Amino acid sequence: MPESIIINGKSIDRGEKVLTKLVISKLPSGTVIEIPVYVFRSVHDGPVVLLMAGMHGDEVNGIEIVRRMLTKKMLYPLKGTIIAVPILNIYGFLNFSREVPDGKDVNRSFPGSRDGSLASRVAHRFMKEVMPYVDYGVDFHTGGASRTNYPQIRCVMSEPENVELAKAFAAPFILNAPYRQGSLRKEAFKLGKHILVYETGESLRFDEVGIATGIEGTCRLLRHLGMVEAAPAATKETIVCSKDLWIRAKNAGLFRSSIRSGDYIRKNQLIGTITDPYGEMEVKVNSPAAGYIIGVNNMPVVNQGDALVHIGF
Repeated sequence: MPESIIINGKSIDRGEKVLTKLVISKLPSGTVIEIPVYVFRSVHDGPVVLLMAGMHGDEVNGIEIVRRMLTKKMLYPLKGTIIAVPILNIYGFLNFSREVPDGKDVNRSFPGSRDGSLASRVAHRFMKEVMPYVDYGVDFHTGGASRTNYPQIRCVMSEPENVELAKAFAAPFILNAPYRQGSLRKEAFKLGKHILVYETGESLRFDEVGIATGIEGTCRLLRHLGMVEAAPAATKETIVCSKDLWIRAKNAGLFRSSIRSGDYIRKNQLIGTITDPYGEMEVKVNSPAAGYIIGVNNMPVVNQGDALVHIGF
């Protein structure tokens, strides 16, 4: 752990607790857009852990996880440093949107560019100011486009340190998720840093179970790293899914699900039906594989090819 951390031109020494705000840009109205960054430093040597949410502005569950931990003063480490960023994509948060105003996804824009698109500039500033100090992190996300995710950690299972951290978090599910081009997780790994992704709930809706699970899992991870004294034990054994698939609609119409998120389903089990709006057609949707329901599309109106149910196995 470095003696001093310099973020936004401010030197933050051991034992300090600081809020600094990264100025990203301005709205067309002239309003300044700033990203609040909270830094909590112990006097004792230890790892630097990043807790970040709001990469996609409409994913409020992660934002609420970090907010509650800040409010309850849960981020004062016994050793090392915790960096908390409740909202990275301020633009999307203000506009109830996944993207920034130029339509690009920040999590496909890393490592970014100082002179690139708006999403690329947000990514570049974060990589320049914050990531050089980070050893481990949790990037909090939420299901998008009317899809809800059962509480889960996503990591690359071929990386032993990632698996160790994921098991310490002890979410209900661990899903093997390869690195995606332009993602924070991939760029962090190139720098020798390990970032987990926690997913829960649906965009623009609070998922209280998933929020509580995320807070408890974060505490378990921090305890594993020796940064807090205690954390609640996991109430269920973590299920590891090395593979996953999406069941997609073969017909357009109205989808009625007959399963619940988190359920175990058998191969060929009925997961729902698709009907037309007039009662003239009904098609059964059966599962092509046995596994656990880790994601469900809550939008009843579907087109051919739309994702209906996410299965992990």
